[in-house]
Amino acid sequence: MFFAPAITTRGFVPATRAFDRNFERFVNDVFAAPAYRSFNVTQDDKAWTVTLDLPGVSREELDLQVEGAVVRIATKEGAKRQFKAAYELADEIDADATEATLENGVLTLKLAKKVPVSNARTIAIR
Repeated sequence: MFFAPAITTRGFVPATRAFDRNFERFVNDVFAAPAYRSFNVTQDDKAWTVTLDLPGVSREELDLQVEGAVVRIATKEGAKRQFKAAYELADEIDADATEATLENGVLTLKLAKKVPVSNARTIAIR
């Protein structure tokens, strides 16, 4: 495959930059990130179940963080295989009820959905 640089005028620069960013995302998704192809999310009423293939990574080398609706998965600095990703889900996650297992190179996360708390109050009418 051969890529040739394109010469653009000043009037078309913003449009071409957006195209370049979209093309770069496409190339990265298709060719550069095989770990993303093994990412699977399912949900039920109470939790999301996330499975991710991480061959060659042990429990001690893995760092998981939950903040709001974002899950961050990363390997520590001394790990043989480096991996770093963040995923944002639709609702906030209850970190206290979340479980993680790593078996045979497959990371399984059970992310409990946070139950919304209503702050509505009844006001007496005089």
